[in-house]
Amino acid sequence: MRKRRLAAAGALLAGAFALALGVKLMVERFPVGILVTACALAALVFAWLGIVRGGRARTAGLLAAAALLAGAAAIATSGGHDLTAVAMVAAGALAAALAQTAFRIHVALSPAAPPEHPVLFYNPRSGGGKAERFDLPAEARARGIEPVELGPGQDLGELVREAVAGGADGLAMAGGDGSQALVAAIASEHDLPYACVPAGTRNHFALDLGVDRDDVVGALDAFSDGGERRVDLAEVNGRVFVNNVSLGLYATAVQKDEYRDAKLRTLLETVPEVMGPEAEAADLVWTGPHGTRHHSTAAILVSNNRYRLGRPVGSGTRPRIDDGLLGITVLAEPSVRGERERRSPFQRPWREWATPEFEVSSEEAVSAGIDGEAAELSSPLRFRILPGALRVRIAQSHPGASPSAIAPEGARATVAALARIAAGRPERVHGSLALLAAA
Repeated sequence: MRKRRLAAAGALLAGAFALALGVKLMVERFPVGILVTACALAALVFAWLGIVRGGRARTAGLLAAAALLAGAAAIATSGGHDLTAVAMVAAGALAAALAQTAFRIHVALSPAAPPEHPVLFYNPRSGGGKAERFDLPAEARARGIEPVELGPGQDLGELVREAVAGGADGLAMAGGDGSQALVAAIASEHDLPYACVPAGTRNHFALDLGVDRDDVVGALDAFSDGGERRVDLAEVNGRVFVNNVSLGLYATAVQKDEYRDAKLRTLLETVPEVMGPEAEAADLVWTGPHGTRHHSTAAILVSNNRYRLGRPVGSGTRPRIDDGLLGITVLAEPSVRGERERRSPFQRPWREWATPEFEVSSEEAVSAGIDGEAAELSSPLRFRILPGALRVRIAQSHPGASPSAIAPEGARATVAALARIAAGRPERVHGSLALLAAA
């Protein structure tokens, strides 16, 4: 608790210092700040024009954006104020880092009896060979867990169902999120406890469950000293997913063979196909939160609970994974029966809301990325949340909750929460984890 209190106090002080320096620069250098802002905004426009186009147009747009950013930097650091500007940026970065530490938590989950015949399924190729590097089979046996290797060409679903038929009363998966989803679905179907072992590449599901992604071996302790909580699953057309389903830009990119070896380059090369001036009209039709029918223009992300986006603390994670709602995020401005909605230029380039069900229709099969894996889905795509469907076991030494579980929304709420932590007042975790956070 002492560490969190010191981090919260430090974040408040560093943030106040950065704000004071920003005000000082604005007063002393008016109207230079306006010119810097204008250059930065123009750079964003040219960068966007370059990204959504190819060939010479892309090169010209990106070069113009780089030139404008360089000009903005030169103006901002001219006149002997460069140290003040650098100090302001450094103080802001320090405040964000300390806030991350202040909001880091550990929760005590409900104790649960260890299963008598737990089984670990592992993919030796996943995560660059983490299973072999950490010798997971031997570590599992030492804890009374039967290890089962997923070999080339084997069907993971069949292996899991055979284990359940043979008496397995606890299922664990060491692999990517696509494999986690398959094992979790079968565990849910039989109401068996499930453990997520972070042996994949990014391990997004493990992060939001509160599993320490740096402690691969320790995750196995979920079946010996672990606590239990129930979390949601989601499905699209009957297929379970643990993280999200993407349609549009990302889904088009993951269908390409070159994606696995060059992810960023493939994504950039796909942007003009989906969002450029020569792109074909989108054929994804969906209904917004107010009942208005839309056609997508760039990308749709449907997630198992809502992601926190665009926040300095916990961005890209899900504060809750037991909310009983799908998270819906639509990138770029949608059109309403072919006509653009009027939106403020200061609005985010995405809209998001939560709902228990969602449907997307198309005249053709729809390319999708399901937990990062390429798929083709028949229209209509029917999404629904499965509240409390999965019994998750998490080692007591691991956090037990998402990194953003107690991180508030908005600057004002963040400052207020940091002040409460600095003062030693207890914070509570969202949802079913309404237990005192113990750092």
